[in-house]
Amino acid sequence: MQVQTLESLAKQGALAGKRVLIRSDLNAPRDEAGNITDETRLIASVPAIRLALDAGAAVMVMSHLGRPTEGECRPEDSLAGITVRMSELVGVPITLSRRYLEEGVQIKPGQVVMLENCRCNKGEKKNNEELAKAYAALCDVYVNDAFGTAHRAQASTEGVARFASVACAGPLMASEIEALTKAVAQAEHPLVAIVGGSKVSTKLTILNNLAQKVDQLIVGGGIANTFLLAAGYKVGKSLAEPELVDECKKVLETLKAKGATLPLPVDVVAAKNFSPEGPYRTCAVEDVADDEMILDVGPKTAQILADYVSKAKTIVWNGPVGVFEMAPYAQGTAELAKAIAQATSDGAFSIAGGGDTVSAVSVFGVADKVSYISTGGGAFLEFLEGKSLPAIAVLQQRAAK
Repeated sequence: MQVQTLESLAKQGALAGKRVLIRSDLNAPRDEAGNITDETRLIASVPAIRLALDAGAAVMVMSHLGRPTEGECRPEDSLAGITVRMSELVGVPITLSRRYLEEGVQIKPGQVVMLENCRCNKGEKKNNEELAKAYAALCDVYVNDAFGTAHRAQASTEGVARFASVACAGPLMASEIEALTKAVAQAEHPLVAIVGGSKVSTKLTILNNLAQKVDQLIVGGGIANTFLLAAGYKVGKSLAEPELVDECKKVLETLKAKGATLPLPVDVVAAKNFSPEGPYRTCAVEDVADDEMILDVGPKTAQILADYVSKAKTIVWNGPVGVFEMAPYAQGTAELAKAIAQATSDGAFSIAGGGDTVSAVSVFGVADKVSYISTGGGAFLEFLEGKSLPAIAVLQQRAAK
């Protein structure tokens, strides 16, 4: 995926004295009092702003926050609190502009202005062309650094990139594009993908797409239970989707046709109650009782999966293999995380993405041992589904001209 980058423009001296509009993702979670509870997205957005500032640009930053009603901007929708914190993180004063569409933005090189929540603007979500042109008129250079919104064709992500004089990817967006391309389109084989989660229905498109590309497809959680049903096993009270057994069989047929495999659990950790307190046991997969539910893979299965991972050159990880939030059912995911970290240390390229996966990476202490952790939940999943991401596609089109 070839796109123009903010870094390349800075190296060319093409940003000095220019008005640069950066679409960031500053949609940080907040508590009921409005206090920021996780600054990950804010911190990830700083390099693009600093890069433009250090290159002599006048910088405007745009982001959404929450799900406001278009045409309204209640106090809880405002980026005022985010602006204060970003000023501290970037190291320069940042002012908030609320009437930038009506009055424009008065700004000089070396200054930073935050534009009020773009989702408060009428036409933002429907990618209104006039709104997109109004955004483009504010700047000489448009920068998309919000990978988490790349799957949405909105005025601040796709529309403005069509009309801006120059459109490019910020460092966060550029690194996501590079990592995802390396993980799938240009993957070094053997390629192993791990897809966990509660339901096949939410990941079916991903499974079908990856089945055409991988050498091994590892499934976990409720997804694995449905594949066990497809293979003729009983899964007791386990979370599963019997109505999707035929779809699972199609995935297995796709894998078989290209010589790829999907290793099913040979042993599991089962319990009668979904609780960290209740009794549980490890048993062969064929011995799961009618009143039990599978909550993790067993130690033999964990070792089999680890062996597959150890031989991989590329690893895509999306989802745990058990209910890792409960200590009795965390070992399978812990062993998988350990194996991915070791394979990465041995030279494999690994990428992890999705909310539960990012949590598992943190819980098991492998954040610094995975090659790349994707910041975009929905965008990461849609990429794995094989979909074109509108905000990236438009940057590719601009770069090709």
